[in-house]
Amino acid sequence: MARRIIPVADIRSLPPSPAAQTVRAPSGELLDALARPLHDLRISVTDRCNFRCVYCMPRAVFNKDYPFLPHSSLLSLEEIERIARLFVAHGVTKIRLTGGEPLLRKNIEFLIERLAKLRTPEGQPLDLTLTTNGSLLARKSRALRDAGLTRVTVSLDALDDALFRRMNDADFSVADVLDGIAVAQSVGLEPIKVNMVVKRGTNDSEIVPLARHFRGSGVTLRFIEYMDVGTSNGWNMAEVLPSADVVARIAEHFPLVPLEAHSAAETAQRWGYADGAGEIGVISSVTRAFCGDCTRARLSTEGKLYLCLFASTGYDLRALLRGEASDEAISNTIAHIWEQRADRYSQLRGSDAAPAVGEERRIEMSYIGG
Repeated sequence: MARRIIPVADIRSLPPSPAAQTVRAPSGELLDALARPLHDLRISVTDRCNFRCVYCMPRAVFNKDYPFLPHSSLLSLEEIERIARLFVAHGVTKIRLTGGEPLLRKNIEFLIERLAKLRTPEGQPLDLTLTTNGSLLARKSRALRDAGLTRVTVSLDALDDALFRRMNDADFSVADVLDGIAVAQSVGLEPIKVNMVVKRGTNDSEIVPLARHFRGSGVTLRFIEYMDVGTSNGWNMAEVLPSADVVARIAEHFPLVPLEAHSAAETAQRWGYADGAGEIGVISSVTRAFCGDCTRARLSTEGKLYLCLFASTGYDLRALLRGEASDEAISNTIAHIWEQRADRYSQLRGSDAAPAVGEERRIEMSYIGG
């Protein structure tokens, strides 16, 4: 899979974005070309996964012959901690570990322990979280919590076991994922969020059963519109069920009331059960883009920095890490990249102004995480 990577030597010669003005907020925080701050860093710690979900790593593509990255190409845990520390100095307050399946990464607890010791310039601990398919969660929850992980998000696309096994294409049972969620709750990895990717005609019949199951449990269930991430999942707009329809289906059974967002950069629209039995969220990247408030950067398993989930171009930070560059040099490079950022793919999707993909293939979900 071809991915265009901008070498370190070329980063500083990049022309400014047409909209770019190097600017910082009065607080001194870093802003991009559209005046969006850098607050969230998502770090992919592995490109491997033990599931073959049809919308992320379809087995027809990610088969036994697929060329996964060799271990030497992956950032070491120490390199990840170093780059994370530099991002925190630029204003990052939340770090999410992703994959692939991040719990497959050897010694992930060691990395979490290191990241949990980081502090913002104001001396505050980070919001340190992890997204997992739940397959190893029952086994690892206590160690993750002891290492300093704040909370977890679990992917679960169906409550019906036969359907779930078809979707993960790894014959993994719903019961084991639910067990992992229960163990995570018992050790205090809360609040837990459960993400369901909704594909019309595939698993939309599971919306209400999942809502019913988690209602009153303390778990926040979030429904994600099926997105055109990467190029291998056969995305079709006809399979997108708008979030408004999801809310309407649930409201037929359990009345809902709108809730205010926790922050402007929150991706999910929040809805509470009218009787106080918890809440749900809907993430509407296709039908209701939230690019204008996006504060997220993404670091790939091999140290490439991406500024959008739908990007085709990354910036090579690993070369700096392994080329004896100083912290100041790497920090300045990060700032320069972010200040040129003008990505807003979801807002432009389907319009004449949409970026042309051409020969450049967008990064896959499994390579960069969600």
